Amino acid sequence: MSGHETSPIAARFAQLAQTHGAQAAMTFRGDARKPDGTLAYDFAKFWRRVERVTAHLQSTWGVQSGERVAWLGFNHELQLVTLVACARLGAIFLPLNFRLAVPELQQVMQDAQPRLLVHDTHHADTAQALQAPALQHTQHDTLIATASPRALPRALPRHEVHSDMPLLLVYTSGTTGEPKGAVHTQAALMANARASAWAHDFRRAGANPNVPGDKLLSTLPMFHVGGLCIQTLPALLSGVEVVLHTRFDPSAWLDEMAISQPTLSLLVPATMRALFDHPRWASTSLACLRGIMTGSSTVPVAYLETLHARGVPVGQVYGTTETGPVSIVLRLPDAVARVGASGWPQPEAQVKLIDTRCQEVGPGETGEVCVRAPNLMRGYWHLKGQSGVGLQDGWFHSGDLGQRAPDGCITIVGRSKDMVISGGENIYPAEIENQLVTLPGVAECAVVGLADVRWGEVPVAVLVRSADALGQGLTPEAVLLHLQSRIARFKLPRRVVFMASLPKSALGKVLKPALQALLTGTNP
Repeated sequence: MSGHETSPIAARFAQLAQTHGAQAAMTFRGDARKPDGTLAYDFAKFWRRVERVTAHLQSTWGVQSGERVAWLGFNHELQLVTLVACARLGAIFLPLNFRLAVPELQQVMQDAQPRLLVHDTHHADTAQALQAPALQHTQHDTLIATASPRALPRALPRHEVHSDMPLLLVYTSGTTGEPKGAVHTQAALMANARASAWAHDFRRAGANPNVPGDKLLSTLPMFHVGGLCIQTLPALLSGVEVVLHTRFDPSAWLDEMAISQPTLSLLVPATMRALFDHPRWASTSLACLRGIMTGSSTVPVAYLETLHARGVPVGQVYGTTETGPVSIVLRLPDAVARVGASGWPQPEAQVKLIDTRCQEVGPGETGEVCVRAPNLMRGYWHLKGQSGVGLQDGWFHSGDLGQRAPDGCITIVGRSKDMVISGGENIYPAEIENQLVTLPGVAECAVVGLADVRWGEVPVAVLVRSADALGQGLTPEAVLLHLQSRIARFKLPRRVVFMASLPKSALGKVLKPALQALLTGTNP
């Protein structure tokens, strides 16, 4: 056990190792060194691994306070261990989106200039192609495989690590311009963990003899705050066991229902759809789950109802890379009664909805969602993480549009840039998309606005057909007929386009600027 930990993140894990050391912390599916690919350990071993990785970062790679340690690879238990080791050193953890092309990743490297790039075997060639001043490369196994110098596992940086030091640097997708790195401090990550614990009502094993402890199934990519910070890191900080998969696979997710019987998981619309389409969806028992969270701003109501019909309530967590992300939460007890809503602000967050003049709108009116909370980013890295950069008087302006009910419940209706203004009428694509996904034969859909001489803009529906006969026989006329009795006439798409697939982000969100570019033959 190490001495006094001044990092709040590290101090929490040191405490768990001391007070709940024998309690299960991690079950990782994907360890190539194990015959069955599974590595499981408790909180005491988690902390020993943190000490060992801290020593290697210091002694082998010379990582110092304030320097960046980049990670390129599929989900791995060492990814979380390395993040905590960075917290001990006052270093900054930089998860890289492995789905980006080399030039896109190189852009991030030039901006962040990490000292060390840690990668897995699958992404070794990509890692070697990336360069930055004084950059070192290593495979993740080297962080743990060899013994570290005796004196160093307990060594701490020469100066105190404090809560306001940056720890996590996460880049936005850059779909509308240069990628920007959101800087999150150790205090912000702790605040986000408190918000997540409230959102999920995490139950640590043994805390209440009458209530079984939670077990969290984590499958979404941890290079994004969705996969890392909505559930995974907060669960560990709460003393809850995490079952980690290298990446989402519907068969593996369904298998886990019987193998480890998780109580919680996180899905986005794309992964929900993959489960619904799986041949074992109907026959797999979901009785172990007390709930699922989803992290996309708008989720088709039909998807939520499909899970509710299986007895699994689906809560929602609204947020962005810049907000931590836990900002607005529909908790599990409210999920069925408020289906489709995003919920209420987490206890430490303030949320306001404003119009184009920055005036707050009233109940039932639509306004831009603005958030102020202790788990917000400190600023954007491209301006050296200067406090407040990207914020306005401490508020983050999300660009998302929401409506607030009289009881304070907020519903996200779309993004301001996605809203279609046709003949002076505001059309929110999510309204149309919610109806399109209920049409048999529609596998996926998106609605975007395109320029029109007469109306200014018109909505255009883009659909991916399902592989069955219903999908293959689907026609534009059938789509419009389905919509006519469900939405107002002025909201009806002026065109219906079929595509083989939709352009998406890492978390399965449709990239609407890219889709508009495909439809118009322009650059996004």
